[in-house]
Amino acid sequence: MTTTDRLTTAVIEADPEVPIIRITRDFRATPAQVLRAHTDPELFVRWNGPDSLTARVDYWDARTGGSWRFVHSDENGEYAFHGCFHEVGEDRIVQTFTWEGMPEHVSLETLRLEDLGDGWTRLHAQSLVDSFEGRNGWLESGMEVGVNEGYAKLDGLLGEGSVQA
Repeated sequence: MTTTDRLTTAVIEADPEVPIIRITRDFRATPAQVLRAHTDPELFVRWNGPDSLTARVDYWDARTGGSWRFVHSDENGEYAFHGCFHEVGEDRIVQTFTWEGMPEHVSLETLRLEDLGDGWTRLHAQSLVDSFEGRNGWLESGMEVGVNEGYAKLDGLLGEGSVQA
């Protein structure tokens, strides 16, 4: 694979048979660096979400059996999210994800990191939601903007050397 084959914009796909959203994205970083950006709360708030929102962490225990809660905010208010880390490994995170605005809709998220060699990592993420209606609501909510703007910010942190493994 050449550099021009890299997925530097997230590919977001909806499974036609299961209410799952799959995201694939490449980063010029090691799997350990990408994992740290997802588990270190100080790094996480610097890149997560769309540019129009700021983030803060209320609590963050990124270990198997731990839990987390963060809040995005803008001039219109706050949007809180929480969940539990079911597994935190060297190349995989399994967690729940709940937007507190719709607490009845909990997703199960799996993030897997694939070492592509030559200093590149491919992120594979999937979110299993409770219904096709819920999944489609996520897709229509502007999720694509938040994912791509957030990952662009993560590219910047990785490029400037802010994320050490």
